[in-house]
Order: sequence, then C-alpha cells, then structure tokens
Amino acid sequence: MATTAGQTGVPSYLADRVKGIPTVGDINNLNLEKIASLQPDLILGSKLRANDLYPQLSKIGPTVFSIRPGFPWKENFLLVAAALGDENQAVTVLNDYQKKAGEVKAGIAGTPKISLLRFLSGNIRLYGNLSFIGVILKDVGLTRPANQDINELAAQISKERIDEADADWIFYSSYGAGPSPDEKAVTSSGLWTALGAVKAKHAIPVDDEVWFLGLGPIGAMRVLDDLKKYLG
Repeated sequence: MATTAGQTGVPSYLADRVKGIPTVGDINNLNLEKIASLQPDLILGSKLRANDLYPQLSKIGPTVFSIRPGFPWKENFLLVAAALGDENQAVTVLNDYQKKAGEVKAGIAGTPKISLLRFLSGNIRLYGNLSFIGVILKDVGLTRPANQDINELAAQISKERIDEADADWIFYSSYGAGPSPDEKAVTSSGLWTALGAVKAKHAIPVDDEVWFLGLGPIGAMRVLDDLKKYLG
C-alpha cells in the first residue's frame, strides 16, 4: 500500500480512482498514527508540504519527497515513477502528452495572448510561468501578457486593477466550491465588462480542480482538451 502525504483533497475527476483509500489527514494536520497503522510500502509527498515530518515518516516506511508540487509536475511524475519502478511507462505517458500538446498548438490560429486569472479567499492572482498551467501554456506555444510572462507562480492584483487581467483570452476560476464572492463581484462590475476579452466573449470560466490543481498528466491532458475546444 502507498500513502500520499500532504494532500488537501482529491479532484472530482479522480474521485472514482481513489474510492476506498483511507484518509490520513490534510496538509496542515497529517495523522502519523493513521499512516503508521496502514503499514505503507511507500510514502509520497513534497518538501514544501511536509518537510518537517520527513524524519517521522521515513521511520514508518520508505519516503520520497519532491521539492514542491506545481510547475515541476513532469519531474515529480518521473520521480514517483522511479520510486515505483515504472520509469518507462511514465516516459510513454509524458511523450503522449507532448504529442497532444503539439497537435493542439498546430490547430491554433495566430498567436493569441492568454491570461490566467484565479480568485482565492481574500486575493486575486494572475498566474505566471512557474505554475502547473503556465508550463502547459508554454508547451503549447501560447504567449502571455507581459505582467504574466514572469518566472514566478503568480502576481497578486486587486478588484480595482482587474484591467491587468486583460488579454486576447482570459481563463478564470475560483478556488473551492462555486464562484467566490470576489469572482462574483468582479465579473458583475463595469471594469470587467470593459475588458477586451470579455467584449469578444473570450473570457472563459474553467474548472479550478483541473486547471490549477491538476498537477499531473491526467489534469494536463484535460487542460489540453479545453484549449483545443476554445482555441482550436
């Protein structure tokens, strides 16, 4: 049995795949006794999420930590595959992803600039290159507005500065269940309706669990499907 350390939850599109897997806590409250009781053959996690618990976890079972989730999702996938002895299969999966990214790229006319907007509790972010979705856009050859073409996870803006989110296309979401209060406030405002992407009907709500929390090849493939649907 393998136990994953430091996860907040499971995206809905993966729910059927993890039925019956015991819960061992969340990022901020891992239950070490529960983990130990499962006698895991392998514990997976990341230094960003659970580095302080590595000594305790490694005493329970072999423990492999990536540096962080997010933009190094391909490296993380290969790391997990190596820990499981499935390197060749992982390479095949990533090659399939890259092939599909090339096909999506070939089907996009012109060079549209893509803006990634996400509403979280108390803040609004424009996502940069060092993010899961930023890597995918780069693989597809899609360009970004200058304020998002940054080697950072994201830049924070306010409701009053929502014009900084404008681009040829805006893909946006809210973290958690349903549109957040900030999303509702922004998308019902005059500042929002004045954006070029909104006027062109190029402001697209997307699934937050896929676009920003996918963090692996299954999520990445679904993002490619969305990009093909809207930009192809």
